[in-house]
Amino acid sequence: MTTVRIFFEKRGEAAYISLLDLQRVFHRVLKRSGLPVWYTQGFNPHIYLAFSNPLSLGQESVCESCEVKTEAEAPDYPAWCAALQRYMPRGIIITRAAPAVHKMGAIASARYRLTLPAAAAPALDAYNAAAAAPVTKKTKRGEKTLDLKSYLPALAAREEGESLVCTLTLPCAADGDNLNPALLLGCLQGFGAAAGAKLEPWRCRILRTALLLADGSTFC
Repeated sequence: MTTVRIFFEKRGEAAYISLLDLQRVFHRVLKRSGLPVWYTQGFNPHIYLAFSNPLSLGQESVCESCEVKTEAEAPDYPAWCAALQRYMPRGIIITRAAPAVHKMGAIASARYRLTLPAAAAPALDAYNAAAAAPVTKKTKRGEKTLDLKSYLPALAAREEGESLVCTLTLPCAADGDNLNPALLLGCLQGFGAAAGAKLEPWRCRILRTALLLADGSTFC
């Protein structure tokens, strides 16, 4: 039995498809595609399907993936991509299908592209000048306070048209440290307000560009 990893982009309006709805989308598409996927055994068989580090609602990505199993001896991966894309909703683009190389638990961090309006410059300056940047993270066990400066000591931004773009790498382990870039965005809004620069969230964009292993190589 082969584990097939399906890589896809989730952009535009598809960013507002929740994980639960995304699971439903893929289950339905896999059934309609007629691909030889493996079903679990038992009283209520269903397609084995698992997603790697799902995104928060409203965030986009070019490196999402899920995996299924197949008993096919030599899967035709380009044919898998074409069969899946035929039924996908707008904003979800199948980019590749291949044998799974790494276990999902090996993911250690993620790289993001944070796009901000040019008016966010004072907020970035205030963050870089601050000794600490405390944020509150909600977990299953309650809330805890983290200092973002311990993960991102400074933020470097480059100008792209009328926007500022920051590239960041944050921990993204499924069973360990996991830091949502939305925490940084909220922190910058606070710094911006203190500096007299309002940072509207609808003018900001979070795009995940890579999932990384502990050694910095790309998850595949």
